[in-house]
Amino acid sequence: MPDALAFNLNFLHPLMMWGLLALSGYSMFLGIKAKKTRTATPEERKALIKGQYGSRHFQIGSIVLAVMVLGTFGGMAVTYLNNGKLFVGPHLLVGIAMTCLIALAASLIPLIQKGNLIARKIHVGLNMGLMTLFLWQAVTGMQIVNKIWTSRS
Repeated sequence: MPDALAFNLNFLHPLMMWGLLALSGYSMFLGIKAKKTRTATPEERKALIKGQYGSRHFQIGSIVLAVMVLGTFGGMAVTYLNNGKLFVGPHLLVGIAMTCLIALAASLIPLIQKGNLIARKIHVGLNMGLMTLFLWQAVTGMQIVNKIWTSRS
């Protein structure tokens, strides 16, 4: 692979993940609004229903799931293509764990749609853990980007 292409591919994953972090935050906002819609008084509920927060949360959440899986494996692929190996460390392991967490959270959707409150609470807990790890990943990812940037020839 040409050096310029390999160098530029190093930055595709971080850019994608920063966009995904923002999109995940938006999905969380929509989820909070959907809960507010479910628990609101009849008067408040009338106004909140117009926002279709539950539907939008589901749609954005689906995009977040797809992009996270692609971003995780894409980052691993670029690392392997550029270095001939993966660097097994906290950033990689937490990224894989995050992909598992989002898959588990998504797998609860059929139960949530049937009104299962325990599944809903587990879904929220998994996603809060995911967001916490995602913020940590942003910091460690920027450390890796800085290392790549300063070691370029």
